[in-house]
Amino acid sequence: MIKIIDAEYLRDYVLWLKFSDGVVGEVDLKDELHGEIFEALKDKEYFRKFILNPDWLTISWPNGADFAPEFLYSALQVHA
Repeated sequence: MIKIIDAEYLRDYVLWLKFSDGVVGEVDLKDELHGEIFEALKDKEYFRKFILNPDWLTISWPNGADFAPEFLYSALQVHA
């Protein structure tokens, strides 16, 4: 099972992520903020309040919004 082991805010809606298999890269979530739970994340200051949730093995926000680690892995722009 893939999990996120490190995450950093970069800019706008872009995060740097490191996965348990060693893969690292950036993911831009700007076009993924659909639905009521993600509405608060459109505020960039709120977006920056994500945490690395150890129970869910992914990133999440105070309002309960999260993205599955598998989705984030598939959306990753990998940098060599």
